[in-house]
Amino acid sequence: MAKSSRSKTSKAWLKEHFSDQWVAKAQAEGYRSRASFKLLEMNEKDRLFRPGMTVLDLGAAPGGWSQVAGRLMGSHGTVIASDILPMDALPDVTFIEGDFREDAIYEQILAALGDRKADLVMSDMAPNMSGNKGVDQPRAMYLAELALDMAERVLEPDGQFLVKVFQGEGFDEYRQLLLQRFHRVVSRKPAASRARSTEVYQLASGLKWAVKKP
Repeated sequence: MAKSSRSKTSKAWLKEHFSDQWVAKAQAEGYRSRASFKLLEMNEKDRLFRPGMTVLDLGAAPGGWSQVAGRLMGSHGTVIASDILPMDALPDVTFIEGDFREDAIYEQILAALGDRKADLVMSDMAPNMSGNKGVDQPRAMYLAELALDMAERVLEPDGQFLVKVFQGEGFDEYRQLLLQRFHRVVSRKPAASRARSTEVYQLASGLKWAVKKP
């Protein structure tokens, strides 16, 4: 892509971003990103949060989802957030910076959980988009698969897994994988998602392989 084309694309994105009602609403209400409203809407529909929960937020930066979880549960719950990017501190949120594919970071997450299992694992992860679907879609699906692997490792039997997936190659196979692993899987497209975005959230609950506590 020519430099002038990239410049035009960047200017168009900036114009859309700053005229976005959800961006303005986030700024007005003190949320770190428009993504906060996606989670708030899904919480209203699916009652994701309750006092005393343990929540793991993957790909957390800049912290919009962790911020929602922390505000809703406060000191009556545990929120552990992780990202390869830095994130400013949030009340009632433990942040682990690094790539959880690395053993050291993975072990830090497990150590933060301690003897607890997670009641909710959530992932709003997405790759840096190049505009090339042949490159972007496999990267996005890979991140979704990593999140699923983590969820299966740390979730309570009755826990929930919320993950962002992009429609396209690999989407149907991933959804089938969720249906194989969980008792219930539903799709959500919050109002705060951009209409042109192919993102669709999958909410899975009830691990099939897990043995419930007596």
